[in-house]
Amino acid sequence: MQSYQFLQNAYQGKTVLVTGLTGFKGSWLCHTLLSMGAKVVGIGLLPRTYRDIFVVTGLRDMAEHHEFDIRDADHVRALVQQVSPDIVFHLAAQPLVRHSYAEPLLTVTTNVVGTTNVLEAIRQTPTVKAAVIITTDKVYENKEIDYGYREHDPLGGHDPYSGSKAAADIVAQSYIRSFFNPSRYGERHNTLVAIARAGNVIGGGDWSPDRIIPDIMRSVLDGGSDVLIRSPFAVRPWEHVLEPVSGYLALGARLLQGEAEFSSAWNFGPDHDLWLPVGEMVQRVLTLFERKTAWRGVMQCDTHHDAEKHEAVLLTLDVTKANRRLGWRSQWDIDTTLTQTVMWYAQVAEDPSLARDVTLQQINLYFNNP
Repeated sequence: MQSYQFLQNAYQGKTVLVTGLTGFKGSWLCHTLLSMGAKVVGIGLLPRTYRDIFVVTGLRDMAEHHEFDIRDADHVRALVQQVSPDIVFHLAAQPLVRHSYAEPLLTVTTNVVGTTNVLEAIRQTPTVKAAVIITTDKVYENKEIDYGYREHDPLGGHDPYSGSKAAADIVAQSYIRSFFNPSRYGERHNTLVAIARAGNVIGGGDWSPDRIIPDIMRSVLDGGSDVLIRSPFAVRPWEHVLEPVSGYLALGARLLQGEAEFSSAWNFGPDHDLWLPVGEMVQRVLTLFERKTAWRGVMQCDTHHDAEKHEAVLLTLDVTKANRRLGWRSQWDIDTTLTQTVMWYAQVAEDPSLARDVTLQQINLYFNNP
């Protein structure tokens, strides 16, 4: 694991552009960068709810926020050239699998065209030293077998979301080969680009629809209704949001140092003990909440969801490459991951003014007391 001091040395005083800073992962990434002394500039649409982490932590007052659609190529290019960041983290996306069935064109244009716009803006701004393009674990052609997908495995997609992210990933690979080839670094260009893949990220401040932790929190905190789950036996490799954030930062730091061998695709996922069926994970979260609140409810299977909308039963990543070459590995076991997630929601529900403090406490705990 890269030390906090190493990362702070890499980012302190740097100008960092984060697309999707108003989102769940983007907000956690921005808070971590700010804690390291970076200047953060972001692109993002308005958050979905007043409870989103971007809102309750007051991130708008700490980062320079530009509100516009990532599909606006001229606006993206103008901002990148104006800001001239040292590094770009591209997270802006339509990130929801089930919503992609309702809005397939929006999903594809946001994820594919939006990613291309960012890459093209970077290509036209030679002062950018590095970029990390974040996709997802769902870019892989999932065969629903007990196998951790490796970075060189074929990409694919069962739904508009995964298909669009696989396409965005391929676009990023093509830009690396065509314009940011690491073998030509320092000769024909001075920008290193890498791709990061992670999934099933949980943590405080996420209120997205059709995600299991936000669904639980809405049930527990908004009236005490029972928790409905769609696929209780589907196995997911759960990881706290700070796990991939630390991976993105470690990867970006290597690129900023001009280490061209890190310009490639990287998986960031948890160890095997964090692979749990959805139903078991939900029961653990509910047990934690029962200890901290007066909520009493039960978990029920949702028998009315649309079965034609594909959801993976088993999808895991092999993170050997990140372990061995980047020195990155997940830090928190499943108990710590779930406890910190529940604590964030419970404390902020009790006193929303504590949101920023709770967020920074968890960042400090993760990086300084793993």
